Amino acid sequence: MTDLPDVNVWLALVDENHAQHEKAITYWCEQSAAEIAFCRVTALAFLRLSTHPKILSRPLSSEEAWDVYQRYRAEARVGFILDSPGVDEGFMEYSLQEGFIHSLWTDCYLAALARFRNCRVISFDQDFHRFPKLAFLDIGA
Repeated sequence: MTDLPDVNVWLALVDENHAQHEKAITYWCEQSAAEIAFCRVTALAFLRLSTHPKILSRPLSSEEAWDVYQRYRAEARVGFILDSPGVDEGFMEYSLQEGFIHSLWTDCYLAALARFRNCRVISFDQDFHRFPKLAFLDIGA
């Protein structure tokens, strides 16, 4: 099984001053699967949020963000999961659950993609517990 870390994990990994940095490092070194992946949503979110002036203790420049992303992608165990039209069925199923709220769209998509591609979502975000049949490692607890 491949791990699909949420952007909050990628951000915590790169910022030594991040409140969850140690938990992210523990995940990376001790709990991660043999394969870890970005998808288009997590890659875009990482690039966008790592350069935001209020997210990291020191925002990265665009060049630095690309460099960090490319260094991760160059690791043998870090891959990239492609989207597929087959994800839409699970995406719709999750988004039509009772109690679904607008702030869950991205989490919903990641959950559907992970389920479709047989991945495990890794996050500090408790909202992933809302999605049935999802392999989820909550590293925030």
